[in-house]
Amino acid sequence: MKNLIFSFLALLLLPAYMSGQVQAIKGKVVDSSGLGLPGANVIAVESKTSTVTDFDGNFTINAKAGEILKISMIGLETASIPATNTPMTVTLKEAADTVLKEVVVIGYGTAKKRDLTGSIVKVEGKQVADKPNANPVSSIQGKVAGLSVVNTGKPGEDPDVRIRGTVSRYQTKPLYVVDGILNDNISFINPNDIESMEVLKDPSSLAIFGVRGANGVIIITTKKAKSGVTTVNLSSSIGIKTIPNKPSMTNASQFKMLYDEQRVNEGASPYAYYDKFSANTNWVNIIENNSANQFIHNISISNGTEKNKFYLGAGYHAEEGLIENEKFKKFTFNINDEVQITDGIKVGIGFNGYDARMPQLHDFISSLNATPIVAPYNSEFGLYNQLPIEIGGAQIGNPLANVEGKKYTQLNRDSRYVGNVFAEFKLFSGLKFRAAYLADLGYSKGRGYTPVFNIYVGETGETTLYAGNALTNVNQFKSDTQKTQQDYLFTYEKSFGNHNLTALAGYTRYQEGYESVSGTVKQYVNGDPIPYDKRWWYLNTYPFGDPTTRLSNSDQWDRATVSYLGRVLYNYDGKYILNASFRRDGSSEISEANRFQNFWSVGAAWDVTKEKFMENQTIFDQLKVKGSYGILGNQYSGVHYPSQPNYTTGSSAVFGESLVPAYVLAYRNNPNLEWETVTSYEAGFELSTLKNRLKFETTYYNKTTDNLLTFVDLGSEKFYTNAGEISNKGFEFSGSWNDKINDDFTYSVSGNLATLKNKVKSVYIDGFEVFDGPSILTAGAPIGSFYGYKVEGVYQSYADIIASAPSTLGNYAPGDLKFKDVNGDGQITTDDRTIIGNPSPDFTYGFSGNITYKNFSFSIDFQGVYGNEIYRDWGNGSTFAKFNYRTARLDRWNGAGTSNWEPRLNDGSGYNKLNSTYMIEDGSYLRLRNIQLGYNFDAQLLKRINIQGLRVYVNAQNLVTWANNSGFTPEAGGTPTSFGRDTGGYPIPTIMTLGLNVTF
Repeated sequence: MKNLIFSFLALLLLPAYMSGQVQAIKGKVVDSSGLGLPGANVIAVESKTSTVTDFDGNFTINAKAGEILKISMIGLETASIPATNTPMTVTLKEAADTVLKEVVVIGYGTAKKRDLTGSIVKVEGKQVADKPNANPVSSIQGKVAGLSVVNTGKPGEDPDVRIRGTVSRYQTKPLYVVDGILNDNISFINPNDIESMEVLKDPSSLAIFGVRGANGVIIITTKKAKSGVTTVNLSSSIGIKTIPNKPSMTNASQFKMLYDEQRVNEGASPYAYYDKFSANTNWVNIIENNSANQFIHNISISNGTEKNKFYLGAGYHAEEGLIENEKFKKFTFNINDEVQITDGIKVGIGFNGYDARMPQLHDFISSLNATPIVAPYNSEFGLYNQLPIEIGGAQIGNPLANVEGKKYTQLNRDSRYVGNVFAEFKLFSGLKFRAAYLADLGYSKGRGYTPVFNIYVGETGETTLYAGNALTNVNQFKSDTQKTQQDYLFTYEKSFGNHNLTALAGYTRYQEGYESVSGTVKQYVNGDPIPYDKRWWYLNTYPFGDPTTRLSNSDQWDRATVSYLGRVLYNYDGKYILNASFRRDGSSEISEANRFQNFWSVGAAWDVTKEKFMENQTIFDQLKVKGSYGILGNQYSGVHYPSQPNYTTGSSAVFGESLVPAYVLAYRNNPNLEWETVTSYEAGFELSTLKNRLKFETTYYNKTTDNLLTFVDLGSEKFYTNAGEISNKGFEFSGSWNDKINDDFTYSVSGNLATLKNKVKSVYIDGFEVFDGPSILTAGAPIGSFYGYKVEGVYQSYADIIASAPSTLGNYAPGDLKFKDVNGDGQITTDDRTIIGNPSPDFTYGFSGNITYKNFSFSIDFQGVYGNEIYRDWGNGSTFAKFNYRTARLDRWNGAGTSNWEPRLNDGSGYNKLNSTYMIEDGSYLRLRNIQLGYNFDAQLLKRINIQGLRVYVNAQNLVTWANNSGFTPEAGGTPTSFGRDTGGYPIPTIMTLGLNVTF
């Protein structure tokens, strides 16, 4: 009887006992339709344990019965419910306006997207983390309307990035903001450490950056720990890089046929040394690294409590170039720690470190130009072969000798240390103060060696020095960059009934400086060569270096900016939204008269769906009309301190027996210079429909650069002045469809398209033009337009020549290009040069699709441009040297009616080498940018071995490109005034990757 009573009491007390003990709490998370939600976060607040739901929405978590479980998932409302002893079901409701409730990072703070009037696109870090690119911006090519990313295949080089066109002569890159610090590049960031990237395009969001805002802004936020979660993540991938498209060049027999024909056309006899050169060499294949490897390894540790959130990430990226002996290695680490000292005081630090061994880069242009009849190596004499003396030998070194004979002779290293320290204080309800000190310290150094070796000359049977270099020499350089920033910001947030206000006021100071030294030294003329050993590659390479040959140089500058800024975000009942911002920048670099300049913007939006007359409609889940206007700034110029010219060497004078050099100003001083300003406005709308499954956004933008900072060179007089105007305008469209068929199957599709019309309205005075190779800056044409003659065909006979307008450009004959008489004066002169191509595309676009089925995921991305031209600045037509031929030259003119485009083989007069549409190619292309297949292992199975998640995937990048150009790639970046020129140098690789991601 006593045992029975004890048993009965135990049963009564068991629930109370269990509620105080940690146990396995089980449950399922579902959506409003009852379907299980995979990947939802479940956190036990008191026990500080966490888990994620499996693919059926089920979860098991160690917690106490009765304690609060916080369950969340992106796009759904967070639920907080007590844990129960019995299996529980939790329903997460859809957020009525998911996009509008999304929090985005803006200048000097964050805001809900619903409270903004501008165009800000948020890219989640996971979209770049598993892509095989060292620079994270490369991975969002085609993802954001209005963002142009032109990649380069060279390891360690940054892409050409432009937002909504080219606004200036001197700078195209956007401003990067990494955890608050302003920067000009993000090469030091590990893509795996990125939480999000925000692309800011409109005046409403850019004016707060003042004199740096004209080119757009990309804000990078690195990962931070989340409360109640402790995770260790490992990711690793290996990849193989290959060349997808190789230019079509003639083989040995084709070359001999064309070259002999060319010699005859030029009045010479056929080439007499073919018995010495009987090879059939594909030089691209010879120097190509046809199995270039890539390795990416990352580890991160994250631990978060209510008081302290700590994140540590480290990464290693190593890849080989597409040419032999190119090796790039990058080490990165990231630390973020935030400590909540009291309810009103929070402090934190952030640190990004980067150390890279930069590759010794080459290019493929010499391998395209080199004649195929030469063998790379002469095994009989153990020497590399020189190219034939009459066929490029004086202009082109043996490509293999350049790659192998000088391999690993340039040792360069870059290091960056970027950090911030901040303290945040809640002064009273709604008001907080944040003080931050940020710094970026960059260090670059390198040393190199030029060896001396002989090569074999086939025509004479003798040897000669490679590249004519008789003395070994050493080069050495070092440069340091320091950037420091101080921010002091007050933020006030308050709601008054239906009125919601966020106000920002602050002061910031930014200072940067640069110093560099470099030098070279040669060996003694009759002394021993400097050893081919990196231990001796220093300027004081005693006893080999000749001190009398030592040359040195240095460069240095610094500048500072102080700024006062303010912003107001206001909305009434979420319906009527107003944004206004102001910044006053004072710069040490501009003239004293205009040292301080003001920049501002105002934007408004109307959420139509919140009106009463929209309450009963079922079409729109959200409809928001928006617009903004503002004045932005551009502080970049061709030189630092343009209003304070340096001195340069002028005429010399004789005083007695001494010759004394005179020094004059490099250009005339203009004390009234000011920074360029960009007047920008946009208007558009955002909508969601069909239960937020379909989302669409469109925007019209217009940007006009005023007071263009122009360097005027009139020969006898040179100076900077503010004169000129550039216009960029267009439309942007983006849309997406997201749907869930059932628990096992979800899919989404998205796309974007952006048009661009760029036009230089004026440059200094009427008729003033600036030339940069085949490119021109002139009023009435897009910036960087190609300039030359329009080709109407090929002269077929002397009768054709007589019947055509006579040319004053040089000697020509049947088979030469026929240029158009553009101005109609009856003759072909230099006045007939005109715009022959536009390097800016009419529009850029991208579209993608994603599918998840059970544990499998599949994604595919396309990206392209349309309507631009590229200038083929390589191959026949670009040089007087005797180089290999493009196979297109097999269709050359060799008699009346044989060709009306490819001219005869004759370089004697140079007539066909004038800049013309003969060198213009279509730059439009469509690329299968990325395709990925992944598999997530079953969560229940992984729990048995204490693993939260395990994913494997295969990825292919740049798998196929549909294009019409003759070079490696239709992508070609460059400077603001000279871009879109295909120099034939380096391809964009196809990268096949196998990856693994494990979370503990």
